[in-house]
Amino acid sequence: MSTTATPDLPPLRVLLAGGGTAGHVEPSLALADALLRRLPDVVVTALGTESGLETRLVPAHGIDVRLIPKVTMPRGGPRRWAGVPTAVWSAVRAASAVIERDRPDVVVGFGGFVALPAYLAARRAGVPFVVHEANARPGVANRIGARFTRYVAVSTPSTVNSLPHAVLVGIPLRSSISSLDRPSVRSKARLTFGLDVERPTILVFGGSQGARTINAAMQGAARGLLDAGIQILHAAGPNNTVVVDRRDADPPYVVLPYLERMDLAYAAADVVLSRSGAMTCAELAAVGLPAVFVPYPHSNGEQSVNAQPLVDVGAGLMVRDEDLTASVVEDLVGGLVLDPERLAVMSKAAESLGARDADERLTDLVLRAAGRA
Repeated sequence: MSTTATPDLPPLRVLLAGGGTAGHVEPSLALADALLRRLPDVVVTALGTESGLETRLVPAHGIDVRLIPKVTMPRGGPRRWAGVPTAVWSAVRAASAVIERDRPDVVVGFGGFVALPAYLAARRAGVPFVVHEANARPGVANRIGARFTRYVAVSTPSTVNSLPHAVLVGIPLRSSISSLDRPSVRSKARLTFGLDVERPTILVFGGSQGARTINAAMQGAARGLLDAGIQILHAAGPNNTVVVDRRDADPPYVVLPYLERMDLAYAAADVVLSRSGAMTCAELAAVGLPAVFVPYPHSNGEQSVNAQPLVDVGAGLMVRDEDLTASVVEDLVGGLVLDPERLAVMSKAAESLGARDADERLTDLVLRAAGRA
């Protein structure tokens, strides 16, 4: 659907609510980019909390962040929920003040710490809102929010029946990812990270903060992988350290706290070892990158559910967190990266599940909710 700004209507005002982790923030930024392509005069602002990644990522994108109190949905028995209503209504009041000041035409939530207050504040103010659920297993905030809106977007077919009014959209991806042609930029990408252009390459990461289990297993497997001629690009997390047995500098083992250019990291890689957040699974499918997934174990199991479709079509393998050891990494991941024929089959399987136009689909839904379509 093509929609452009017209002189008859004031600029569309959109408030994004996707704070906390990169998995909540990145889809909101991809939507912002798609909205700007469609409506160059659109005014986009975002809700966030002081401790969220959005305080760094969103302003860097040229979008103002309005801070509200953080609301955490606890796991466990009733005692853990005792203070939640007070925290929620404090955040709702703060979100309501933002809505009164900025007067958005539509609010778009992506789950996380600020989503539920945003939904409730929008409902109180009579502002239409859109719920986007990235995970195959919906979170508490989005399950509540979806009860009060007709505009609900989900990322996987299995989630369509989990939320009322849900339509399948996919996860909005940055254009640098959705348009990525891995083979054409592989050499440039590897040189950017100080890697050899020709060597088989493993990309390792555990989310924006890293993953201790993955880091420990990689540290133990490093020497064997390097001896096999395999090079590694490893985002260990800003507060983590990985010590590698380096007898020489060849092959390279590059350790970084955080990957600012995931597009180049994906282009550099032949296979990925990572957690299986919804955003990660969507990006790997879109770019056709085989993976070995190690789902985060301390949650409601959504990361295993996220990865399962890729595993089912042969695009990935799954290892439980408690089963990931140095020998598993060396044998499984190391063996896979040295098997180009299998990697090619897995890559095609991943692409079969990729959705590169989810940002445009979600934009269509947002414009309908705002009465602009």
